[in-house]
Amino acid sequence: MLKNKVCIVTGSASGIGLAVAEAFSKDGGNVVMADINEKKLKTESERIGADYFKTDLSTREGCKKLVDYTIDKFSKVDILVNNAGIQHVSPIEEFPEDKWDFMMSLMLTAPFLLTKYAWSYMKKQKWGRVININSIHGLRASEFKVAYVSAKHGISGLTKTAALEGGPYGITVNSICPAYVKTPLVENQIDDQAKTHGISKEEVVEEIMLKKAVIKKLMDPSDIGELAKFLCTDAGAHITGSMIPVDGGWTAG
Repeated sequence: MLKNKVCIVTGSASGIGLAVAEAFSKDGGNVVMADINEKKLKTESERIGADYFKTDLSTREGCKKLVDYTIDKFSKVDILVNNAGIQHVSPIEEFPEDKWDFMMSLMLTAPFLLTKYAWSYMKKQKWGRVININSIHGLRASEFKVAYVSAKHGISGLTKTAALEGGPYGITVNSICPAYVKTPLVENQIDDQAKTHGISKEEVVEEIMLKKAVIKKLMDPSDIGELAKFLCTDAGAHITGSMIPVDGGWTAG
């Protein structure tokens, strides 16, 4: 289904980004994996048969270089998956200001810039898919995650606006909003939350991460990879501007 489609996937050295890159590559896509962790990026790209480009997406130059590299090699961009992100857990009054700036640059400004830089190519060919790996925190808030929640709410607005502008040109833009997925990012959150709340790691998973979910199980990254792939198929052609919860029933109540 994705044969000959050129796909950029950010933050793809591990976790959800890696799962998306793997799903796209298996389906015949020409995948450009992007991350700052060059060693792991190279290893994983070779394993799944994808291309890779090391870059710092918290900078405007890093974002532009990624799209330029893709265009130079493949002459087009069909699919953009904005996934790169980090987490920091602390109360507002203790939240480092430089951490706020970095997270906004990486998790909100970068998706905007990458979308902007890829947009003209998608528009010219009358086909494109932008998938923002959002979060349940793009729909709901949690304490001690002020930058993460703010960035993800911003991604929801970016998704809706871009969907309105892209529709007439065959470009769809959607957000996938997972709850907690078994990734290195979540593993780090478990440690941070345990420290912040003064509880065990097991209690973090049971009493915080899965408390609001009906399905009491952390998701596998491959679940998100398959959903991202579906949004790029003909069956997903009329889905745009959507915040798609994958949350085990968190938002149902």
